[in-house]
Amino acid sequence: MKKKAGVTMVTLIITISILAILAGISVYTVISENNKTIAKTKELKKEIDDIKRIYGVTPAVASILVGDDPASQVYVNSQIKSYQDLGIAVHKYSFSKEISEAYLLNLIDKLNKDTEVDGIMINLPLPPQINATKVLNRIKLIKDVDGFKAENLGLLFQNSEDFISPSTPAGIMALIEGYKIDLEGKDVVVVGRSNIVGKPVAALVLNNHGTVTICNSHTKNLAEKTKNADVLISAVGKPKFITEDMVKEGAVVIDVGINRVNGKLEGDVDFENVQKKTSYITPVPGGVGALTVAMLLSNILKSFKANRGII
Repeated sequence: MKKKAGVTMVTLIITISILAILAGISVYTVISENNKTIAKTKELKKEIDDIKRIYGVTPAVASILVGDDPASQVYVNSQIKSYQDLGIAVHKYSFSKEISEAYLLNLIDKLNKDTEVDGIMINLPLPPQINATKVLNRIKLIKDVDGFKAENLGLLFQNSEDFISPSTPAGIMALIEGYKIDLEGKDVVVVGRSNIVGKPVAALVLNNHGTVTICNSHTKNLAEKTKNADVLISAVGKPKFITEDMVKEGAVVIDVGINRVNGKLEGDVDFENVQKKTSYITPVPGGVGALTVAMLLSNILKSFKANRGII
């Protein structure tokens, strides 16, 4: 959105329902409750209902939670409700933080062999005695609905049509495409290099002909790099880390961070001060989260159809 003479640039605050609509998803209901977003789509529900009616099968996922963190439990229960509302069966597995890696791997092997389980979700982080990479890579490729398996990430970097993208990066790209933000030749800076957000979204940007710089905690002169960004994506996990002086005029700012401060949720971006410089900006809560859930639901449907041999 260009700035007109004598008129302050209008900052478009991207809200949950608009995000989903512009991502090409027909929204049925979007509920935001303490940043636990439940996205229901008519398109997904109709397809699931049609498959149930024609084939007599119900999609099912296994959700594995290790540890007794109350916030994680609330988040998982919120996710489960959104799946069940769409007609997806959920097998919930909850374990104490003392569980062994061998036990968890054995469970994944059993779920991989279970033809009536279409997707396996491991809620991160895992306790220190468990190698998360090893666990994630144990999941069968077509059941990796989170898209964290190394093979899926490799397919993503190859720009293959067969990969399942991690849901948050996929949601970010749906947001960008929905607002018709052309990445070709644009300078895109990603702050955060995790395998869950930073690296996958960088690959997706490259696949869309953007020029990517990935920054991390060791990056020198970070502000110099972020101020050159046409599109700035922050997934560093530090409240109000991105400040006004780190953003150039007219930039697109996408805030992936979710940080709890004094009982409230805040993003990585100092929203109140940064928004006046941007052309587009996502709030926290109420921004990327809705598309993250929508993309995960799409991944589950994709795995369901692949696992059951449904075209």
